[in-house]
Amino acid sequence: MPDQLRNAALAYHADPKPGKLSVEITKSTHTQYDLSLSYTPGVAEPVKEIAKHAEAAYLYTGKGNLVAVISNGTAVLGLGNVGALASKPVMEGKAVLFKRFADINVFDIEVECTDPTDFVDTVARIAPTFGGINLEDIKAPECFEIESALCKRLDIPVFHDDQHGTAIVVAAGLLNALELQGKRLEDVDIVCAGAGAAGVASMQLLLELGADPQRLLMIDRSGVIHADRTDLNSFKQRFAVKTAKRTLADAVDGADVFIGVSGPDVLSAEMLKTMALKPVIFALSNPVPEIMPELAHSVRKDLIMATGRGDFPNQVNNALCFPYMFRGALDVRARSINEDMKLAAVHAIKDLVKVPFTASERELSNEPELTFGPTYILPTLMDPRLRTKVSLAVSKAAIDSGVAQLKLSQENFS
Repeated sequence: MPDQLRNAALAYHADPKPGKLSVEITKSTHTQYDLSLSYTPGVAEPVKEIAKHAEAAYLYTGKGNLVAVISNGTAVLGLGNVGALASKPVMEGKAVLFKRFADINVFDIEVECTDPTDFVDTVARIAPTFGGINLEDIKAPECFEIESALCKRLDIPVFHDDQHGTAIVVAAGLLNALELQGKRLEDVDIVCAGAGAAGVASMQLLLELGADPQRLLMIDRSGVIHADRTDLNSFKQRFAVKTAKRTLADAVDGADVFIGVSGPDVLSAEMLKTMALKPVIFALSNPVPEIMPELAHSVRKDLIMATGRGDFPNQVNNALCFPYMFRGALDVRARSINEDMKLAAVHAIKDLVKVPFTASERELSNEPELTFGPTYILPTLMDPRLRTKVSLAVSKAAIDSGVAQLKLSQENFS
């Protein structure tokens, strides 16, 4: 990172007060009487109501609009296992995005624990505080076990954003890119470099959307995940196929789609040249992608490309999904986030780029005029329609699939 950007980032986090979050008071506290309502003796009344009826917590406390962003810091951004405390700036940043884009309050919680069972127990014990749990930056394969266990134990939405947020945005962008390239998901050969949380979840979602499992190759540090390997965990095993291909170079030869969630510069220009006509490249490693856009476009004029960076077109960013996924889930008090809700988010995000802005939406977005095409396959982060369209689609899917406890109210989307 250039010194100028590094210094600016450190100053941003330190000044004028350390950190990016604060707590605000939402009720009057100007008089002694206000304080007698806020605390003793008045606070006893909502306590008694909640003790009798647990659902009253949603009426008398902030639980219904409060999400926990929880991490143990074992897989932070592109930084790896930096530990719980060092992950705190990222968790605070996540909280900022929740509040900025979906007006959801967040407590960030950093847990000094790498044992999955202990981590699950810790989160489950504090879960009554929250309306939802967003798991963040937990390494694979433990992240799969942790999310699954918490989903079974809790009756509030649990969502590992590194898995599902990435998968949803990847799927939305890929469906649009394939449409522009004149291809169908069920007919293309897909290569995924990276078999961690994002890779596994993204490929699983693409299979649910219709990708052919026999035409999907996943690559980990040992090469192609194939049926003859004996070193695969259960999460990788589901992607093992019969193939003679063993390396990334083998896999991309003739492939239509490359999705990278691995590391910098793993896709060479020579590999890209061997791909099928009109390829789609999602090079999502940050800050250095699997292949830089300038190099990719110099090699292939017929490709469509996305990265995880905001300084290139087609940014695959989880913030297109997770604030609105939780907004939609909280608005109908969903007991969980299920596959129907995830698929609803995919299609809502995908379809936004095909709908022109109204004049007021254009003013709110402060973005230049964009038209669905090779450099606009995903909405931008500042698209004001994401909150209403994606959140509403998620809420409706929760209702239709039976996990919602409330019906939609128009005020949710005002």
